[in-house]
Amino acid sequence: MTLTSCDCVIPHWDWYSKKSWPLTPAPFLGFGADTNKTVPNFKLGFSDCRPACLNFKIRREWESSALTLRAITPVEDEVPTTQQVAEVPTNIAPSTQFHKDLNFLPKPLSATTPSSDGTNCRVAYQGIPGAYSEAAALKAFPESVTVPCDEFEAVFEAVERWYVDRAVLPIENSVAGSIHRNYDLLLRHRLNIVGEVQLMVNHCLLGLPGVRKEELKHVLSHPQALAQCKIILNELGVTRINAVDTAVAAQMVGSEGQRETGAIASARAAAIYGLDVLDEGIQDDSDNCTRFLILAREPIIPRIEGSYKTSIVFTLEEGPGVLFKALAVFAMRDINLSKIESRPQKMWPLRGVDDSNKQGAKFFEYLFYIDFEASMAEPRAQFAMGHLQEFARFIRVLGCYPKDTV
Repeated sequence: MTLTSCDCVIPHWDWYSKKSWPLTPAPFLGFGADTNKTVPNFKLGFSDCRPACLNFKIRREWESSALTLRAITPVEDEVPTTQQVAEVPTNIAPSTQFHKDLNFLPKPLSATTPSSDGTNCRVAYQGIPGAYSEAAALKAFPESVTVPCDEFEAVFEAVERWYVDRAVLPIENSVAGSIHRNYDLLLRHRLNIVGEVQLMVNHCLLGLPGVRKEELKHVLSHPQALAQCKIILNELGVTRINAVDTAVAAQMVGSEGQRETGAIASARAAAIYGLDVLDEGIQDDSDNCTRFLILAREPIIPRIEGSYKTSIVFTLEEGPGVLFKALAVFAMRDINLSKIESRPQKMWPLRGVDDSNKQGAKFFEYLFYIDFEASMAEPRAQFAMGHLQEFARFIRVLGCYPKDTV
């Protein structure tokens, strides 16, 4: 069968004169077994003089656009309503204290791209100087200017409003697990993951200068830090007091000046707030590591060379084996999944199995967050995402970025 070119004559009916006459012959591309034979359009199933190959092309474009529209259909959590989500004020400051007045915030940045080492780069993080998030920001951008924020929401808004170039947020800890709040914020905001930082956690017992750890009666720190240092705290028999952050705990001990009160924080926090390190490496698990995400307004261009990781979020239709089919699209292409996290949808967490039975059983509606070890520039990753669209009601690529090692 060969692709031939010919002229076709299509009869035209005039409803006013009740007559028909042939149109002027037009070029036509069709399939024929003989180059001397031609096939009219209407015998191929087309009612107009549009070439057959163009009709097939239009169908493919329509199917492609339909898949694209289906893939980007927003879910309920993506655009929060004002009735259910209260607006959080932005509190960002380039110093050790937070500014409550937006007029004192840094001026918006220009559209310059920060350098790889962080020179002339502002990086936002949650906490105050001495926090582990600041240490992660300095590890990713050693020459950057770190900007503390009091809430995770403020970190996202700092990047969106051009107060900073990048943001560094914790996403999971090897001992405490995932930080669900930041997973929800990733979907709610439109920032892109452009990198990751893995930071080994080294908890230190801090106290005022000249104090021995046996003299302590109270220890302040973040609840997760206190939970990760149970052994030494039980040995000392101290009272545990929760603080909003490890660095905040060190700041409180240094400012209040009570000799019987200590803090669990980093060695950098001890140097900043004038405390002594009474004991170092006091965490129960020596392999305590926290993974941070680097966020930016624009995504990076992935490459085939190098070791990349891709983060996505999607929802699935309810049915037997649907999640298995969704995960199988990666396994059949030898793509390793390094992280799987499920989160219930906030606005519609429950749905009835049978809509006609109001008292029937209900199940949770979930969002699935997945990290897989492949670059979106690789054909296997592109084929896997295209295959996943067959099962997913919603898909969003959160970012494709180089992997980090401790």
